[in-house]
Amino acid sequence: MGTRIYLRAIEREDAHLFVTWLNDSDVNRTLLTSRPINLPYELDWVEKSYHREHDITLGIALKETDQLIGSTGLHKLDYRNRHAMFGILIGEKSEWNKGYGTEATALTVKYAFETLNLNRVWLHVYEHNARGIKAYEKAGFRQEGVLRQDSYREGRYWNTITMAILREEWDALK
Repeated sequence: MGTRIYLRAIEREDAHLFVTWLNDSDVNRTLLTSRPINLPYELDWVEKSYHREHDITLGIALKETDQLIGSTGLHKLDYRNRHAMFGILIGEKSEWNKGYGTEATALTVKYAFETLNLNRVWLHVYEHNARGIKAYEKAGFRQEGVLRQDSYREGRYWNTITMAILREEWDALK
């Protein structure tokens, strides 16, 4: 549990929020994958998410109101090599620029290292996602490389930045 947010399971009742968020071009412009979805698709995704061995997705909720504002997760979990890919979505646009992404990132990284005993958490972020890059750097992520012109969006090619944080770096920040 964080200062202003907490992480919780995503429920079937949350699916309608994700449909709204994921179909919003302002929200999905920073996601690695985006395509129009409908409620049956999202309900199926939520049901299947409970059984995924290599993915953990959690809702981000405000402590004060219990309002769900987004999701975060660890994906492509590699238990042998002790690493996972980090992902986050703050779908509720009225809650942007309030530091919730930074807090959710820190909580998810803490879970990765303290509960799952991972050694490395990595992510991909588009070069135009300055808000995300800032939140990741605050949580201790460092840039590892650039995938040049890796993604085509909005009529042009964008670089994708690879960032990661190691357990020893996270320990040093505590």
